[in-house]
Amino acid sequence: TIVSIYVNPTQFGENEDLSTYPRDLDKDIALLEKAGVDTVFFPSDQLMYPEDFKTWVSVAELSTILCGKSRPNHFRGVTTIVIKLLNLIQPKRIYLGEKDFQQLVILRTMVKDLNVNTEVIGCPLIREKDGLALSSRNKYLSPQGRKKALCLYNSLMTAQDMFKKGFIDPNIVLAEMKEVIESAGGKIDYLAAVDPQSLQTVEILEQGVRILTAVFIEDTRLIDNLELTM
Repeated sequence: TIVSIYVNPTQFGENEDLSTYPRDLDKDIALLEKAGVDTVFFPSDQLMYPEDFKTWVSVAELSTILCGKSRPNHFRGVTTIVIKLLNLIQPKRIYLGEKDFQQLVILRTMVKDLNVNTEVIGCPLIREKDGLALSSRNKYLSPQGRKKALCLYNSLMTAQDMFKKGFIDPNIVLAEMKEVIESAGGKIDYLAAVDPQSLQTVEILEQGVRILTAVFIEDTRLIDNLELTM
């Protein structure tokens, strides 16, 4: 088992938090040793992006919606660095968290389209006990902001509850989510109910549809998502 740890500069925008993004290599390595990981791949920027670097990989359409609309070129950086990692390591399987659901769909598409001999496995989103999705950026939140951030999870639970009660109009459900988030002080980047394969918005809610949200809490942008189930 090989774990890559790399804060990829090409997926950060001009005014984003590349320089302050949380890094704790010693803690990460200690956790990975405890988990039985064989190797940690911790490359430098110079190795991944030498001075004469000119090549980029991007997935059309999927990379320009949702997070891609708010963060231009973000997914171009993601797909380029991941194809480089896959070429360097040539793993049988790659494990990607479902919290970054759009990223997971984009990378699955890239691997399929480019005939990469690696199986992409989505790993369930992991939450704190109170429901907040685990994220490196949670460290930016003040204690008050940490409490406000629960509005993402609470809004998703509202959507799930409404769906189980028979609401199938996404506009009605998303409007209720908007109220939950904004009443807690969150600033919405986007709310969407999408097909889990195409990421296109749906007109009717049904089992398997993904509800995706990106919200600013204080100055921190957080994302979360939920698969609707009966």
